[in-house]
Amino acid sequence: MSGGGPPVGAYALDTGSGRVGVVMGHEGPYVQLRPLGGGREWDCAPDAVRTATPAERLSACTAYLNARSRGEVP
Repeated sequence: MSGGGPPVGAYALDTGSGRVGVVMGHEGPYVQLRPLGGGREWDCAPDAVRTATPAERLSACTAYLNARSRGEVP
């Protein structure tokens, strides 16, 4: 691991955007996050990413499942 931040597979919070994602890798100076349920990855500076708390993870999962039930996400 080159830049720091949560390990691959961990749920993490992008403190800049407030979004929770899954750590997919560490590329150059960035941590790559993917939205819950899949989608396009985004890059974050390691100092702007931290491991999501259980409450943040639950909130993000609930929001994703609610959006999916409304047909807003595949």
